[in-house]
Amino acid sequence: MGQDNINNLNDQEQRRREKLALYKEMGIDPYGHRIEVNSNSQLLKEKYAYLQDEEIDETNEITIAGRIVLLRKMGKASFFTLQDREGRIQCYIRQDVVGEENYKLFKLADLGDICGVKGHMMKTKTGEITLRASSYIHLVKALRPLPDKFHGLQDQEERYRRRYVDLIVNEDSRRIAYTRPKIVRGIQKFLDDNGYIEVETSILQPTLGGANARPFITHHNVLDQDYYLRIATELSLKRLLVGGMERVYEIGRMFRNEGIDTTHNPEFTTIEIYKAYGDLSDMAKLTEDLIHYLADNVIHKESVTWLGHEIDLSKPFRHVTMTDLIKEAIGIDFHEVKSFEEAKELAIKYGVEVENHFGYGHIVNAFFEKFCEDKLVSPTFVYQHPLDVSPLAKKDPEDERYTLRFELYISTKEICNAFTELNDPLDQRQRFEEQVEEKKKGNDEACEVDNDFIESLEYGMPPAGGIGFGVDRLVMLLTECDSIRDVLLFPTLKRK
Repeated sequence: MGQDNINNLNDQEQRRREKLALYKEMGIDPYGHRIEVNSNSQLLKEKYAYLQDEEIDETNEITIAGRIVLLRKMGKASFFTLQDREGRIQCYIRQDVVGEENYKLFKLADLGDICGVKGHMMKTKTGEITLRASSYIHLVKALRPLPDKFHGLQDQEERYRRRYVDLIVNEDSRRIAYTRPKIVRGIQKFLDDNGYIEVETSILQPTLGGANARPFITHHNVLDQDYYLRIATELSLKRLLVGGMERVYEIGRMFRNEGIDTTHNPEFTTIEIYKAYGDLSDMAKLTEDLIHYLADNVIHKESVTWLGHEIDLSKPFRHVTMTDLIKEAIGIDFHEVKSFEEAKELAIKYGVEVENHFGYGHIVNAFFEKFCEDKLVSPTFVYQHPLDVSPLAKKDPEDERYTLRFELYISTKEICNAFTELNDPLDQRQRFEEQVEEKKKGNDEACEVDNDFIESLEYGMPPAGGIGFGVDRLVMLLTECDSIRDVLLFPTLKRK
């Protein structure tokens, strides 16, 4: 460390550094070595709950390790609390038990230090399960103090920047960090048990497709070719349906070069699921069954509070078309609106912005976003999206201006997006070409013509249903977090 940095240390940081020499004088490595741990805080509290006040179990020697988060040093006997992966446990240390030299080592401890403790379990006279130390083992000196225990990391931005500190001092952050992988494992188990195969497809893609989004672009030096970081896994997974895998899913990172807010991060996780010989109805059933499964088996709750709303996950979800929602909200039935010009006149009347690339369907979608989205609190499947905004979904045979598609909304937020998949290669090429025209008119999110994908469809893709979930948003719902940054360990932040 340079001299300038040393001079900037506060008194506590300076004292902690001065202790490094004292450890070395005692023959102790300030940064420790391996220790054989045989229990943890939660197991100990459960196993020794039977102890009576002031009773000690002398039969089993316990060794645990963790970080000191509470410390009450006294003369020749002290209490401290260790925090490990499972929680916290109180420890009691006496000089006449551990010896003068070992107690002297303990007295060098500061809040935040990592240590090991050997001893026997007891219950104090106040009824707290406690490890009575027979040996204190210094492992790692913390050179920086933890935030004040009563205030923690108050600055939200600092919580996200220094997640490692946030996880130490914030119990709710640890809860979320441990629950997220359980939710992902729950999704995998549900799908595996229903005959789906988990796959991995490429993140670097030569053609932009699978969704409407602005991409990140990178360059491969050896091939001298630009690639996109994928915005979706859809086209890769559909190729696997052509190959005969029939039921596939992928959980993976996506990258969209777009804004950051409480529900969007440029790097995020999705799961896409495809079922050959299925359709939209299969995807609706799968969605509802999956969310009920996760509620029952992972979070063990029937209702959650999310974005200020109490959400009952046990009831059947509502099914309604986009045009019916618009009609409910403002009385316009877009099925009766036959032309783009008529739709544009309505947009002007109702203050709906019409962009250069808009067609009839874009205007319908814009009406939905303006007048309906913020009313969708209880779980609601919104069906029948316009063709213009659904380039990968089959047309609705009853009105080809619309598609066989739904999005699930909960607490006004989109949770997933599903199609009866388009498998007609001629129709698909036309849709791609229409997207290219939109891009020329200024739609930066329009996709490109993927000739290889069209070629795969020409070999024949079975009728199929497909769906994509935002995993981060699903985790937000199930952990009751209102910001995506709370469910990402390291969210994207503006550089300081």
